[in-house]
Amino acid sequence: MTRTPAAIGMCFPRTYPAALVTDVARRLEAGGADELWLIEDCFYTAGPSLAAAALTATERLTCGIGIVPAVARTAAMTAMEFATLDALGPGRFLPGIGHGVQEWMGQMGVRPKSPLTALEEVTTAVTRLLAGEKVTMRGDYVVLDEVQLDAPPVEPPPILLGVRGPKSLALAGRVGGGVVLAEPASPSYVRMAIEQAGAPDGFVVAVFSAMCVRSDRKTAYEWTAPWLAGLIEQKNPSLPALPFYDDLVKLHVEKGEAGLVSMPQDWWQEIGPIGTLDDAAAHIEALEVAGVQHIGLFPDPEVEHGLPQLDYVLKLANR
Repeated sequence: MTRTPAAIGMCFPRTYPAALVTDVARRLEAGGADELWLIEDCFYTAGPSLAAAALTATERLTCGIGIVPAVARTAAMTAMEFATLDALGPGRFLPGIGHGVQEWMGQMGVRPKSPLTALEEVTTAVTRLLAGEKVTMRGDYVVLDEVQLDAPPVEPPPILLGVRGPKSLALAGRVGGGVVLAEPASPSYVRMAIEQAGAPDGFVVAVFSAMCVRSDRKTAYEWTAPWLAGLIEQKNPSLPALPFYDDLVKLHVEKGEAGLVSMPQDWWQEIGPIGTLDDAAAHIEALEVAGVQHIGLFPDPEVEHGLPQLDYVLKLANR
């Protein structure tokens, strides 16, 4: 597959103070990065609010939301927020919708019996509203009576679905404009996800890549091994796509985190932008070859460790 350069940016972890977002956005734009991805998780900071602040603080930077849960807001309110954000930065906003963590949806009293049906109805309704249609729907989760946005976007952005499983990826290919794949989004997993989505024409692929760049590989691997061990223990659904998955699990069972630190460089490079700056650049290039158009580099969730990684984001964006 031909490599097409992707837009490179940084994720704004849910644990970062909201007031930091404008400074981070300005630094990314001034340094030549393309994007900032705002993370919305219950019950942290709200994605649309962060995106509004970042869009109004910049002139060129694209801002994406990964992701708003489909049922946390009504479809009409989600469409209103997306249209408003697009108006604040025309052509610079990428919206993401997903199932949301079902336990969190239950805590709010909005857990759907069928997350797939709910996501399909919400995505369809929001897409039609952003296109300027007057929408009437009588679904299981979306009920609209001649609802029409007063100021829909001139050019509606693609609705990216933040999903993982094969049924959800097939749904994204059918009703979405693309996908947002959460970390760890290896090139192997990206190829599998695109295939499961049916590889429709014009399908937009954005990924979050957990990054850890250090001056030497061992330090980066030691820092990241506990995170990877946790993913293995949780049976993260992205990991089985790795061509060395069985060997990876065996290594972890036999040698624990120490075994992960000593695993081959090419394994780490497949999993994420982890190691030296050159290793991170090689991972990004592999994602581009796999068909990724947008890459949000995900720094450490602790501000004191993650924010210094912004300098590496800029170097990778300008490589």
